[in-house]
Amino acid sequence: MTKRITSPRLAQPVRSLVLLVAALSVGILGCSQTRRQEPQAQQGSDPPKVVTTILPVTQFTRAVAGDRAEVRPLIPPQMGTHSFQARPEDARLLAQADVLVINGLGMETFLEGLLANAGNPKLRLIDSSQGIPTLQTEEPKHGHSHGHSHGHSHSHPHEHSHGELNPHIWLDPRRAIRQVENIRDGLMAADPEGAEIYRTNAAAFIEKLKALDEEIERRLAPFAGKKFVVFHNFAPYFAERYNLKAEFLVEIPEANPSPEDVRRVMETVRQSGLKTILVEPQVGKDNPFEVLARDLGVQVRVFDPIETAGPEGLEPEYYLTVMRQNVENLVSAFEKEKAWVPLQLPVVGQAALEHLLARGR
Repeated sequence: MTKRITSPRLAQPVRSLVLLVAALSVGILGCSQTRRQEPQAQQGSDPPKVVTTILPVTQFTRAVAGDRAEVRPLIPPQMGTHSFQARPEDARLLAQADVLVINGLGMETFLEGLLANAGNPKLRLIDSSQGIPTLQTEEPKHGHSHGHSHGHSHSHPHEHSHGELNPHIWLDPRRAIRQVENIRDGLMAADPEGAEIYRTNAAAFIEKLKALDEEIERRLAPFAGKKFVVFHNFAPYFAERYNLKAEFLVEIPEANPSPEDVRRVMETVRQSGLKTILVEPQVGKDNPFEVLARDLGVQVRVFDPIETAGPEGLEPEYYLTVMRQNVENLVSAFEKEKAWVPLQLPVVGQAALEHLLARGR
């Protein structure tokens, strides 16, 4: 038998080489395993793609999401729900989204067909109105409504009818806080890894809403029980919160009223002795209702229900700014109200009305 003799001088380099190769192999395998696991970890932490509907819901969702999630509005800020026409790209947006945040209460009647076209069974729906006390949609106190179903076959393209429940909950800051909480909880459920971010952001914005609510309450306290009148029935939640009386005349299109609409409003003003009418900012200064109201000695002020805006309207701070401006306009109207309203139409108002009626023949 021949024995293999190993030189001590050769054994040490060979052993070192073997150890080096083994170490390199372990390192390479470890790196490979890390690379395989890394995409999974990144995939798990991807923030959700969030789509919103109306402007206030977009503002509240952005306040909660912050930089954590991508928030895209389905409805352009300059467009209201009544003029929104869904496009194929809107269905694609929902098909790729993880979360859809809505106002609820019949505000988004267009969604049923759009969601069917999107075909996204994994889409999470956050209804921001969930659990919030609601008010019934009321008929106008004067005249008749084109926006409600009572057998009338005619309708206006800008009617503001929504359904049994009034959906304008965001105009009460306390209810807006509940909306923010619902959005926070929904995003936390959809994206647990971002839960602390959502919780922190929501808390910060809720503090701003509480401060806004206290400020409005203080400003309007001297006018408790006062009545203001609007054309679009958006104000009951605001009025209820601050102990005011909101009334809307007739559900009519302010931007393009018919002579009959003008006649009904004039008769209402003559019969009820109204002192304040609030119009939306989309109505031009030459709107016949505003012109005739001034002729009758009725105060006309702007109250923005925050349904449309420019691009700046997508930001959460816009809500706070507009609500404060609404209160300033309302306080100004209350402070400057005249003690009387003429029962007879002035010459200018009568002439304007006759001109509109003649134009409509």
